[in-house]
Amino acid sequence: MTEEHNDQEWQEEQQRVDEVVTEIKRKMDVLQSRASTLKQDVIDIRKDFWEDVTVNIEEMDDKIETEASIKQQAEFLSERERSHGQVSERLDILSRLKDSPYFGRINFKEEHQGAEQPIYIGLASVLDKEEEEFLVYDWRAPIASMYYDYPPGPANYDTVQGNISGEITIKRQYLIREGTLKGMFDTGLTIGDHLLQRVLGNQASTQMKSIVSTIQREQNQIIRNERSNVLVVQGVAGSGKTSAALQRVAYLLYRYRETLSSEQIILFSPNPLFNSYVATVLPELGEDNMQQMTFYQFLHMQLEDDFALETPFEQMEYYLRKEGDDYQTRVEAMQFKASLSYKYLLDQYIEELSQEGIVFRNISFQGDVIISKKAIELYFYHTEPTLSIPDRLEKVASWLLQQLKKVEKYERDKDWVLDESELLDKDTFVDVHQTLQEEQRYTEETFDDYDREEALLRKRVVANKFKPLRIKIKKLAFVDTLKTFRKLFRDYQALHLNTELPDSWVDICRLTERNFKEKFVTWEDAPAYIYFQKSMLGFNQKRTIQHVFIDEAQDYSPFQFTLLKKMFPISKMTMLGDINQAIYAHALKEETMLSDKFEEKHERIVLTRSYRSTRQIVLFTKSFMPNGNIIEPFERDGDVPVLIEVDQPEIAMEKMISRINAFLDEGNETIAIIGKTMEECRLLYAMLKGRVSVSLLTQETHIFNKGIVVIPAYLAKGIEFDAVVIANASDDNYHDELERNLFYTACTRAMHQLVLYAVGKPSRFIDQIPSQQFKHYKIHQITARSNEE
Repeated sequence: MTEEHNDQEWQEEQQRVDEVVTEIKRKMDVLQSRASTLKQDVIDIRKDFWEDVTVNIEEMDDKIETEASIKQQAEFLSERERSHGQVSERLDILSRLKDSPYFGRINFKEEHQGAEQPIYIGLASVLDKEEEEFLVYDWRAPIASMYYDYPPGPANYDTVQGNISGEITIKRQYLIREGTLKGMFDTGLTIGDHLLQRVLGNQASTQMKSIVSTIQREQNQIIRNERSNVLVVQGVAGSGKTSAALQRVAYLLYRYRETLSSEQIILFSPNPLFNSYVATVLPELGEDNMQQMTFYQFLHMQLEDDFALETPFEQMEYYLRKEGDDYQTRVEAMQFKASLSYKYLLDQYIEELSQEGIVFRNISFQGDVIISKKAIELYFYHTEPTLSIPDRLEKVASWLLQQLKKVEKYERDKDWVLDESELLDKDTFVDVHQTLQEEQRYTEETFDDYDREEALLRKRVVANKFKPLRIKIKKLAFVDTLKTFRKLFRDYQALHLNTELPDSWVDICRLTERNFKEKFVTWEDAPAYIYFQKSMLGFNQKRTIQHVFIDEAQDYSPFQFTLLKKMFPISKMTMLGDINQAIYAHALKEETMLSDKFEEKHERIVLTRSYRSTRQIVLFTKSFMPNGNIIEPFERDGDVPVLIEVDQPEIAMEKMISRINAFLDEGNETIAIIGKTMEECRLLYAMLKGRVSVSLLTQETHIFNKGIVVIPAYLAKGIEFDAVVIANASDDNYHDELERNLFYTACTRAMHQLVLYAVGKPSRFIDQIPSQQFKHYKIHQITARSNEE
């Protein structure tokens, strides 16, 4: 109990908790009875489905009646199943509310009204027994927004009828567990440090949790923003930007529940591991998960099956290794191909192709060319030049299908068709016979029944043989987009392109042409090739998607954003990023800063307060970042980070194992050993696995459990751990600007404890950190001891 509340007030609050919990339990009993009835209905309908359906297919009228009967029974079953699902979902929500029915309260006195009204705020709404008054308001309800946005005093909120003003007289937080009031705090604007301290002081979880009880005002602006077509959230590490975005999804689903479903929202996450990490947040809030995928998965779906697509992590590993004859050329290619200059280059090339140069394919049948690529080219370039290339290609496809019909008709009389018809299955013969009967071709007076049957069989055989060709033509497969794309790099000198090219353009062309010839698509090439292909064949735009969320947006290039806008033309976008964690090669270019990625107007919200890590860890990490001065630590104390400098990797390993065991003894449940590259992580894992219980997390990992993990820094994005060990914070490992961001990303994964080992001279970034903000121990090979012990 807190000292500012007396015993009577505490008892009154507990009594109200008891009353609400009692009502929740009563509602659960009603719903459980309803669920049981619906479940039995579903079982009975499934069991007796065919007994309740009249089946008669002898006559056409009977057939129609049978189909109607089946449809009616299926719809009845579907309605029962849907009702059962809705009841089950509500039961799940009430089950969570039973433990903690609400977390906040404001007393609000509406302007020009009488008594003040207590507004209790929780995970979901709860009405009284008569279903007339709210015992608890859903945190997403308009009136609940005041809890997050205002201290006691003047306040207002928006409704469909307009803005309502008044005064908050009390603002209170509750900590309720298993229906018992554990804590109660009156608070001002900030959603109280008391409750936040408790939440943030807990152990890290292997899955992200909902933050509805601790949403801060700036996070609430993100969650309830309905104005912006593009909302850019620039948040420092641990500022809760991803959590706020997920609550934003829940808010949008609540606010627009009549017109928006979870299938119309997509989240692009940094890796599959992150997908599983955030997978429980929306279900915890009573909502279905939106679509989740990585940008790699999205691009992979757009490419033909025979292409090999490099992952962003493979590109990252290549960049960090700094090896290979073409290394410098490729790094320059990464930066140029990420830019809008490259997009403009492709646009110019596509414009030229509308005049000449598209590579077409012959259309062949049984080894013979039936329509030559030259004929297709001539037809295309005689179509209306003012039309777009995709529209002109559709006209070509229609013409080709007409030509195919003529060829089909000619082929029917050939001997191979009769041979093929003898191989048809019995069902086809029966179907042909019935078709002729329905056409009333068989009569007692006809003598050419056999000839008619043979003609129809021949027609069927030829149509089946030509079906794959028709499908390919409809898909515009007569255009060789790959060869057309490769021409840009092979014949660039003959093209009339007006774009400033990098100095290494000749070598970039050679490298690009070689990769595409082998059907290997590098990460930097994928957006450009897909953009080119769809500019030629048409964008299959995802017009059902209303909201696109992009996490780690600082790692997306301008070209990648251009592609996303083309693919999701009507979607509102929410971008979440931290420039300090930009870890890809194109991030070295200034034009890839978050605020410069959008040609259209956008709204930008900046989050500068870090909640994840202790104050000591935040002070350590902010000190070596160029704009670290804007980062504000949340006042939660802990141990200062520790740097251990050794001259042999074997000593580092021995010390690391001791430290990991100490972390476990101290109750840390999630411990990450973070390496720079996957190669370094595999080596660490091999040395550790016989001595501690450890898992290696790779780009294929989809879930992780509590315990000790080895993970490269770029895969740890968005995830947090109780304790973090930086395996080698030496200057050899972390010294250039991209590695600065990678180093920052690795260190900011730690919630409570951070220890760094450096084999040799520590990273130059550590030199920028005031000495009082960490402990520094040196261990020499001779003694393998230090004053740390």
